[in-house]
Amino acid sequence: MERAPFFSELADGPDNGAAWWLTATDGVRIRIAAWPKQGARGTVLIFPGRTEYAEKYGRAAADLAARGYATLAIDWRGQGLADKLLDDPAVGHVERFTDYQKDVAAVLKAAESLDLPRPWHLIAHSMGGCIGLRSVIEGLPVNSCVFSAPMWGIVISPMQRPVAWALGWSASRLRLDNAMAPGTSVAHYVSAEPFEGNPLTTDPGMFDYMRRHLELEPALSLGGPSIRWVHEALVEMRALARRPSPGLPCLTFLGTAEKIVDPGRIKARMAGWQGGELEMIDGAEHEVMMETPQIRAHVFDRAVALFDRHAGTGTSANVA
Repeated sequence: MERAPFFSELADGPDNGAAWWLTATDGVRIRIAAWPKQGARGTVLIFPGRTEYAEKYGRAAADLAARGYATLAIDWRGQGLADKLLDDPAVGHVERFTDYQKDVAAVLKAAESLDLPRPWHLIAHSMGGCIGLRSVIEGLPVNSCVFSAPMWGIVISPMQRPVAWALGWSASRLRLDNAMAPGTSVAHYVSAEPFEGNPLTTDPGMFDYMRRHLELEPALSLGGPSIRWVHEALVEMRALARRPSPGLPCLTFLGTAEKIVDPGRIKARMAGWQGGELEMIDGAEHEVMMETPQIRAHVFDRAVALFDRHAGTGTSANVA
């Protein structure tokens, strides 16, 4: 591990934040940021969504520190300051969705090396929720997990879904799967679109927080996904839908104004998760941790209450 760049002023988190480079087993370099906390009751591992980066969770780290927890966040391969996987760094890409589990393995080794206090808990948002679901099914050593609008399905019309599958298969055979998915842009959404009508948050201050990051540090920006990323995501979500939920305490948040991930898939998963709870957040959009102050406080209060209740239980890879 070696120190990596970290934009503390942009993160607006606890003053002791720092970042490190990690190398996954396949040689891809990723980045983590950690915010230790003296006397912490545990550590929260944050699995961000697509296009995200560690500094975006600086305010979340401050919220968790105020409630007694240290935090670690990750730049997944292909985004943030981690290695980009294509010649065009604006295109979000992954060869296989399960490659993200190599990043998870590197993060766990780093958390051990940094001696981040146990027990560990998970907060996973959107794409991070898809990665996190596989991780907890396969025995991620956390005592409990929280999901925010997890990408267990994505909003695609019934007419578009077969087209998306066909495009992925044909692009691979024609060696066009590294191209940007149709209908997406090289620009990051919050840089290109106005606050009004956005599907991420109803809070203008948090929208400006995200936009300011990309204005001041364009290297953190990421545009649309590659055709291969879309296909691999569809394959992974289908595979995970066939797997039973783990025997792990779980709380999932979903905004009633969600427009990006598929609420039906989330409701179906949580209805069968023994020891799991789904909370619908009235009026919230995709990013409940980037919502109004009242919603954010409620989300972190409930998350930490779950962590505190399961501070002494052992981790479990058993399925229910």
